[in-house]
Amino acid sequence: MLLQTTIAGSLPKPAWLAEPKKLWAPWLLEGTLLEEGKRDAMRLALADQESAGIDIVTDGEQTRRHFVTTFIENLEGVDFRNKRTVRIRNRYDADVPVVVGKVARARPVYVEDIRFLRSQTKRRIKSTLPGPMTMVDTLYDNHYKSREKLAREFAAILNQEARELERAGADVVQFDEPAFNVYMDEVAAWGIEALEAAAAGLKCKTAVHICYGYGIKANIDWKKTLGSEWRQYESTFPLLAKSRIDQVSLECANSRVPLELLALLEGKDVLVGAIDVANETVERPEQVAATIRAAMKFVPAEKLYPCTNCGMVPLPREIALGKLRALAYGAALVRREIGV
Repeated sequence: MLLQTTIAGSLPKPAWLAEPKKLWAPWLLEGTLLEEGKRDAMRLALADQESAGIDIVTDGEQTRRHFVTTFIENLEGVDFRNKRTVRIRNRYDADVPVVVGKVARARPVYVEDIRFLRSQTKRRIKSTLPGPMTMVDTLYDNHYKSREKLAREFAAILNQEARELERAGADVVQFDEPAFNVYMDEVAAWGIEALEAAAAGLKCKTAVHICYGYGIKANIDWKKTLGSEWRQYESTFPLLAKSRIDQVSLECANSRVPLELLALLEGKDVLVGAIDVANETVERPEQVAATIRAAMKFVPAEKLYPCTNCGMVPLPREIALGKLRALAYGAALVRREIGV
């Protein structure tokens, strides 16, 4: 089926599991109740996607407090007790963990989550991981003293996890790299190589998600400084087009991204963001369809996957569910128009 829908990754958590509309929200359960609650939340996230008509589903990132730091806290060589304040993505300050020694993965992190998800659905499933550069940009390095060296260490660790996720049943492994829209010189110098190293040897589809961030104030304010056209993709897309990554997920809905930039991804699957996650207005299916039609001027339908701009964890659950439905209905409208 053409125009299969998917999401960037995260969905809001139930209010009994974590405080709504908040990044890094602490868990409201403990011990075995927390583990049971995470599984129940994954079931709900899956049910919401399936009932809405999403074709390629995720676990909604229900077992993670944050899309980057939850993975990092499962690694050796990182101190979470004595945090440092850093500027993340050149936008906002956050207290982050500190790299104090050689980083290493002592055990799988999300593999059991994907194995569980696989047991719950017959649909294609996608597993998300933070990208190497974005991991580097979400902590303080007091050991390697080199963003590139640390990124390559993280790439090797991510590759271990990604290979096990594939064996657990993931049809797509996606690496989230919002840092690719900020540090373009580093993307060219070592970012693409680190990303490819993280995906090396995978036989399933590989994807990279590059957006302008969650719908939080710091990101919305930053977007206001980018002018009438957002052209950050212009420098990264040609590099990704030459890479071994199969799919590129990007932000288009209610954005100032010139859609002709999509042509720079010739040959790649394009996960076109047709849902704006920076507001609580539920799109009409016709609005979603308009974004898809506009993207189809530059990407053939067989390479196009309607998606969300970014994760939806900061949104109210009912709003996110409405947006999922709008995404599926909008894609269905276009499929009928092109006769598939």
